[in-house]
Amino acid sequence: MTRNQLAGAAGVALGGRRRLETVERLAGGTTKGVYRLTMDDATTAIAYLWDDSENYWPSTEHDGDLADPFSPGVGLDLFEAAHARLGELGLRVLEIHLTDRDRTHYPADLAIVEDVPGENLMDLRNRDPRAAEPTMARLAESLAAMRGHRASSFGKVALIDAGGTSRSASCEQAALAFALRCLAEATARDHRIAHARERLEERLRQLTAAVRPRAEYSVVHGELGMDHVMVDRSGHPVVIDIENLLYFDVEWEHVFLRLRHTPGHYQRLMVDGLDEDRVALYRLTQHLSLTAGPLRLLDGDFPDRAFMRGVAEHHLNAALALVAAS
Repeated sequence: MTRNQLAGAAGVALGGRRRLETVERLAGGTTKGVYRLTMDDATTAIAYLWDDSENYWPSTEHDGDLADPFSPGVGLDLFEAAHARLGELGLRVLEIHLTDRDRTHYPADLAIVEDVPGENLMDLRNRDPRAAEPTMARLAESLAAMRGHRASSFGKVALIDAGGTSRSASCEQAALAFALRCLAEATARDHRIAHARERLEERLRQLTAAVRPRAEYSVVHGELGMDHVMVDRSGHPVVIDIENLLYFDVEWEHVFLRLRHTPGHYQRLMVDGLDEDRVALYRLTQHLSLTAGPLRLLDGDFPDRAFMRGVAEHHLNAALALVAAS
């Protein structure tokens, strides 16, 4: 990415007589490019670019399938729908300075949004737990607002809010289909999963059969690590990477929160009353997802390969442990 490629969009987004001075690529994204734009008066903003060249994931037949809750969430439409829903629930969201789906300024979907400089909540919590506590409390309130919302259909927010429906009959059936897909992908890439494939599939089907029907759904981020929460100057949490926002079972959110954080970190966000049958199904599903996904990512040119191998290895062993104990 060069300065000249984004100069026009930055000038329109931030206005005045400002000129774009520097463009800095930020680490962490796997489906979109994330760049900090710095103007000649030191004003900053963030550019999101949903360009194929910025997406590290090898393509699959499920890409772009909005009727599948677990297809990759990529693009400006998904971002705007999620942004609107979270804003309506009262969450602090990034201010949007400019969106460009007509590709006037750049040959891909583009958004320029507010820059929240400084630490994410994970780094702040690790550095100074006491300083992070007010933000943790506000994040718990945000999760309560998301949990308290009731939708009568499940699936991607962009799909459901536009009047669409998901393909599967229920959240648990959608999760089972996703888990079986992840199992097949992991089987093709690791002999240990291949050896346990029948036991893993049997266990997934047992767990799915145990889930009781449900007809209302909450708002779920889906990958809510505290590294996906920025902290603004007033200490408010600002949730990012929101394209995969779903109407889904709240248990999906809390399984990920448990997997992603230490018990001490999760304690401030935990809730009572979760359906343990759903928790059990979603735990195994997410372990398989976090095995298959990183292994597939390594088929491409993702740069931090040792880290991603470590993620896959951890969750592979956790999945195998669940069927060994069942």
